[in-house]
Amino acid sequence: MSVTGYEMEGDPFRPFRDPRVTANIHAAGAVLWRRDPRSGALEIALVHRPKYQDWSLPKGKLDPGETPVLAAVREVAEETGISCVLGRYLGHVTYPVPGHRKLKRVDYWAAQADGGDFVANDEVDVLTWHPLDQVMDQLSYPMDRQVVRAFTRLPPDTRTLLLVRHAKAGHRDRFDGPDELRPLDDHGHARAQALPPNLLAFGASEVHAADPLRCVQTVAPLAERLGVEVELEPLLSESGYAASPNEARDRARALIPDKGVPVICSQGKVIPDLLAWWTERDGIPLPSARNRKGSVWVLSFADRELVAVDHLDRSLSTAFART
Repeated sequence: MSVTGYEMEGDPFRPFRDPRVTANIHAAGAVLWRRDPRSGALEIALVHRPKYQDWSLPKGKLDPGETPVLAAVREVAEETGISCVLGRYLGHVTYPVPGHRKLKRVDYWAAQADGGDFVANDEVDVLTWHPLDQVMDQLSYPMDRQVVRAFTRLPPDTRTLLLVRHAKAGHRDRFDGPDELRPLDDHGHARAQALPPNLLAFGASEVHAADPLRCVQTVAPLAERLGVEVELEPLLSESGYAASPNEARDRARALIPDKGVPVICSQGKVIPDLLAWWTERDGIPLPSARNRKGSVWVLSFADRELVAVDHLDRSLSTAFART
């Protein structure tokens, strides 16, 4: 990419680097959508910014220590007054900031409106809803049209399943007891505490975990926030999966939601094979990503078919290295 252009790629946590750029600015936004209450037709929200006299998708810069996931939800709420639930990742755009040797990166998600009302504010004075056949003509920037095109490639109302690798546990050779009882270490507990707001941004509503203690502990803070129990999934542990892979895969598919968003915490020798099988079965590519402890896979389904897989790396609280 040239420093005077822009790009859109598929990894939501990979920072852009250019040797000619002294600092990067990171932002996040969404294609906010709803169904027209009368016709049921799909509509997309656009905001007007008086400072720039433009029409764009809602977006804004990350606060210090904030993840793109949380920034996208917050910026939508701040600019539109509407709460939202994130769906699939749409990619990111990068572009130079006029008058500065800085490059701005904006990550985008599909986001379903979930209540609230617009109130004009200092940044946005008008919000409008447009059907798909009109929204392109209303947008001021080609890069926003590119994001909307990514949105239209799949149905908007996909169902979401969140697959989490357990957070860091103590060293196996330093634990005097059965391995399934090996607990999270301090880093693992900190990670478990950081996960809930990011998972709730996708509408997490039920919690499942392989039966090793470290899996249960990883999602216990989320279960506490939701006021639900962690449902144990022995087939999705490493031992259960190795003994009965087909039965384990059937169990994972049984958790594809008709409503709500299930969260499943499993282990490092389960997730790669399960995802490889699933993506091959439904004919979609599997993103190249390190399945690190505490990372999250966002699985999107349409009519119970897997249509998109996105990966959120483990550094949710410091999503980008600053330059």
